[in-house]
Amino acid sequence: MSPMNKITIVGAGRVGESTAQFIAEKDMCREIALLDINKGAAEGAALDIQEVAPLFKYDTRLNGGSDGSLMADSDLIIVTAGLPRKPGMTREDLLSSNINIVDGILNDVMKYAPDALLLLVTNPVDVVTYYAWKKTGWPRNRIFGQAGVLDSSRMASFIAMETGYSTLDINTMVLGGHGDTMVPMHRYTTIAGIPISNFLTKDKLDEIVERTRHGGAEILALRQSSSAYDAPAASVAEMVDAIVNDRKRILPTVSILEGEYGHDEIAIGVPSVLGKNGMEKIILLDMNDEETTMFHNSATIVQTQIDLLNNLKSL
Repeated sequence: MSPMNKITIVGAGRVGESTAQFIAEKDMCREIALLDINKGAAEGAALDIQEVAPLFKYDTRLNGGSDGSLMADSDLIIVTAGLPRKPGMTREDLLSSNINIVDGILNDVMKYAPDALLLLVTNPVDVVTYYAWKKTGWPRNRIFGQAGVLDSSRMASFIAMETGYSTLDINTMVLGGHGDTMVPMHRYTTIAGIPISNFLTKDKLDEIVERTRHGGAEILALRQSSSAYDAPAASVAEMVDAIVNDRKRILPTVSILEGEYGHDEIAIGVPSVLGKNGMEKIILLDMNDEETTMFHNSATIVQTQIDLLNNLKSL
C-alpha cells in the first residue's frame, strides 16, 4: 500500500508530538500537519521531528501552526488536544472543559476536511467519540477512538514482566470504557495461543488487571509533572498503521454501537476491524455471564457520562 497523503494531528503536546514521531518514522504518510492553540508549539515540534528524518531515513514532511486551515485535504485527523485531569478535578469538570475544546476543533474539521477519517484520543475518550459522531453526523466508520489498544498493551507488558515470556507471543483483549471501567477478556488472553490460565493464577491475573486499570495514574504518580505519552502515542500509531495499510486488523477500538452487544448510540471499546475505510466492522464476541455483566456495567458508566454531556450540550 502507498502511504496516505496527509495526516493532521491536533494538539502538539507530548502525546501529539510522540504520535507524529512514530507516524513519520514509519513513512505512513507524505505530510503531517501539527496543530496547536499555543503559538509556536506545533511549529517547533514539527521542525524538531523533521530534523530527525535524515537520521531515521524517512521522507515525511512536517509542518505546524495554529490555524485550522492547515488540516485542509487531510485523509485522517487525530485529535489529542485537551486538558489532562488534575488533582481535585471531577470527571464532569474534565468533560466540560474538553468537550468545549473538541467542539472548536470539530468546527474546523467539518469546514476544512469534511471527507477525513477522525481518530479521537482526548479524554474522556468514549464520550468525546460519541460527541464527534453526533456533532458531525458522519457515518460511524469515519469516527472512532483509541483506548483499548493502550489498555491491552499495558496488560500484555505486565504479563510479560510477570512470566518472563516474550511480549511478541502475548495477546490480550481489553474492551469497555477506558481505564477504571475497562473489561479484560481473560478467555481471549493467550501466550503463544495457550490460555493465560496455564501460566498465571486468577489472583495474579486480577492483580495485573488492577494495575492495568490504573496504568496512567501509576505513571503520573511516578513522573509527577506529566502523565503517560509514549505508550498512548504508540497505540495511536498502531491504529494508523492498520488504516493506512488497509490491514483489516482486529483491534479494540472505541466504536459507535448500533445494536451490537445490546447497546445503541453509545461509543465504547469493542473489537473492530480497522482498514482504509476506518472502523469497517465490529466483531461480536460470545461473552459468558461474568463478561456480559462487566461489559454492561462499563457501558452504563459511559452512558451516564453521555447523559451528562447531553445536559451540557443539547444534542
